[in-house]
Amino acid sequence: MATAGRDDTILDTSVLLNFLKADRLDLITQHPRHRFYVTDHVRAEITQHYPDQLAKLEAALSAGELDEIQVTDPAEVQAFSQLNASKRLGAGECSAIAVAANRRLPLAIDDKRARKEARTCSPKMVLLSTEGLMVSLIHEGVVDVAAADSIKLEWEQKHRFKLNFGSFAERI
Repeated sequence: MATAGRDDTILDTSVLLNFLKADRLDLITQHPRHRFYVTDHVRAEITQHYPDQLAKLEAALSAGELDEIQVTDPAEVQAFSQLNASKRLGAGECSAIAVAANRRLPLAIDDKRARKEARTCSPKMVLLSTEGLMVSLIHEGVVDVAAADSIKLEWEQKHRFKLNFGSFAERI
């Protein structure tokens, strides 16, 4: 399922939102190693709870920079239903985990509880995070440390997303 040498990767609301809120969705859409997909449930969460970021998501989808996956495969619907029944995760997390597990795709997700559920569903699933994606973007030359640190500062000051280190220089 890889696209032009890039691995198809499922994007959960948490990671997507971090880049949307910093107005830097361009970074992940340009990632040289990953082609990102959002589920219909992730899109619905953005639509319902984050109207300020919705236009940016819609533009990326319309431009073909991101793609949307409908959760209609019976195995995915069943996994989604089982995960959603626990009421411990949101619909976006449940759908992202279900699709990634069924299709054996990497999953970009930050929530610790959701990451644990993903590991339970598929122990070998590759899990990515906002931090890991930013580090890989630095390694790939898409963004430099100073720009990444500026985005990190914005996340901390404006969006209540904190990474427990001073600079991305410590992570590369």
